[in-house]
Amino acid sequence: MKRFGPEARIALGLFVFGFFALLLTEKPAGFVRDESVYFAAAESHARWFQLLLSSPSQAVTDAAITQAFDFNHEHPALMKNLFGLSFLLFHEKLGWLRPAAAFRVPAFLFAALILPLTYAFARRWTGRVPAIFAAVSFLLVPRQFFEAHLSCFDVPVATMWLLTVYCFCRAMEAGDVAARASRWWLYTGLSFGAALATKHNALFLPAILAPFALGRAWWLTRGKAHARWLAVQVAATYVVGAALILFDAAVLGPRFQSSFTFFSPPMGLFLGMAGVATWRLVALHREDRATFHTLATLVAMAVLGPVIFYAHWPYLWHAPVDRTAWYLAFHATHNHYAWFYLGEVLRAPPFPLAYVFVVTALTVPTPLFVGMALGWFGALGRGVRAARALLGTAAAALPEHAFAEAVVLVNAVASMIIISHPDVPHFGGVKHWFPSMPFLAVCLAWSLERAAKGLSAALAERQRAVPVWGASLALASALSLAPLVASARVYPYGTSHYSELAGGLPGAASLGMQRQFWANNVTGVLPWINEHARPGERVYLHECHGGQIHDYQRNGMLRTDLRFVGSPFEADLVAYQYHQEFREHEFNTWQSLGTTRPSTGVYVDETPQIVVYRRPAAR
Repeated sequence: MKRFGPEARIALGLFVFGFFALLLTEKPAGFVRDESVYFAAAESHARWFQLLLSSPSQAVTDAAITQAFDFNHEHPALMKNLFGLSFLLFHEKLGWLRPAAAFRVPAFLFAALILPLTYAFARRWTGRVPAIFAAVSFLLVPRQFFEAHLSCFDVPVATMWLLTVYCFCRAMEAGDVAARASRWWLYTGLSFGAALATKHNALFLPAILAPFALGRAWWLTRGKAHARWLAVQVAATYVVGAALILFDAAVLGPRFQSSFTFFSPPMGLFLGMAGVATWRLVALHREDRATFHTLATLVAMAVLGPVIFYAHWPYLWHAPVDRTAWYLAFHATHNHYAWFYLGEVLRAPPFPLAYVFVVTALTVPTPLFVGMALGWFGALGRGVRAARALLGTAAAALPEHAFAEAVVLVNAVASMIIISHPDVPHFGGVKHWFPSMPFLAVCLAWSLERAAKGLSAALAERQRAVPVWGASLALASALSLAPLVASARVYPYGTSHYSELAGGLPGAASLGMQRQFWANNVTGVLPWINEHARPGERVYLHECHGGQIHDYQRNGMLRTDLRFVGSPFEADLVAYQYHQEFREHEFNTWQSLGTTRPSTGVYVDETPQIVVYRRPAAR
């Protein structure tokens, strides 16, 4: 218990706060299109786990696995497994929660974990108040707060990305104390495996982290010829192995995939790389403990990542190569969805290079965004000055946490830069670069710390002594006000939020920005439909698929006697979701129902989101 000091208590408090903030505000959050798919997949996974307990020999057959896991196999199984098991426990067995809330509990846990991890990162450089503010700021962004409620993968993969990078930084620094054993390199490999099991975004992590590990290893082995030679051998093992696998693929061409089995040259190369790298790492551990901890992170990721990815997903067990290849190809050739951006409907690449950064500026509350940007550029300036000093003086020492700060800077923009490529599909609002947001929150803490010190010093000159923590608290409170008001105004329509820089929702509508996505805003008109729809009336919920309708009915949010149809021409009541690319659906609705006058709707800050039309009663 002695180790459970004030820092650990703050971290635990942040986690508990995050979890209950999401749990207690869960009910109004509508079911997005993807989430209802994941509900169904998660329940299918859960039934397989029940079969595994009752009849293990049958459960592990490919027929049983395929039946349970084939639906939505374009995503790994970890989160769906957890969603399904949570549903079995909290809804079916204990009866504590409605189905949707039971599915969502693991999402709350993963989102809540971002808070203590962000705090731990920020606390390296700042006081407690800026670090706490950085942690809480993730949920102060209205779009992030909304999406943290969902049984989806975008917030969980941001959590796992953050955890992997945190373990990586701890591993690099643990090696500085040669006498102290550390397992952070092992935790890096385990967390990376879990990240791969969460979503495909994690595939980019090795490319982002490897330069830091290799650069630090090179720095640590200055003047240590044997240690450097061992480090080169570890790195060369993977370079040579990867080159041989690529050569094999080039020679075999289309036959490469079918040749890659458990007993094939590529698998032998993988095992050989793991064995040789481990052998050289053991020697490096004896020679230079700090360098060992740095490079062991990469070896752990390279070995444990694929093993965990394969082991966690039963769908891969009987056909690992073919099904993994399909999974990778699916995301490499993902289809494009229309998206409204600055008055233009984006339908196909190339997409605007500045899109990600413009959308971030227009959706993150402006006080937070400005703090993030100032913190990032300030740290970049420090990094440039430190690099110049190191290049100019051979004996220069690295500042404390210099590598960790550089890792934060790169990860704050890495996922944003990846999405910014003109050929990458640009849809889904901001959720695809959530992995950057906790690191930008650390940059926000840097800004707050610097501003608080400046404010405290300025007040001291006027003989009004205010401690730095007091100035931090005052500034954090001021910065929180606008985001809190924005969340209160827009929730649960989180995908509709725009910042002060955009002029709010009305300003964003005038700018020609996408007003909403994922079809969850329909919850705003469900009570009206339940009250006013005639028994058995034909209803068209635009952009809502059958899974969403099923989930709304299953959770008591939509009447079960209504007949849901597939177009406005078949309907007597239409709930149209305002999208620029779907404007013809509204015109079709007017033509079909014989009216242009809405019966009701969802208007956030007077901006139309959902518009309901009803066929006029015959006179």
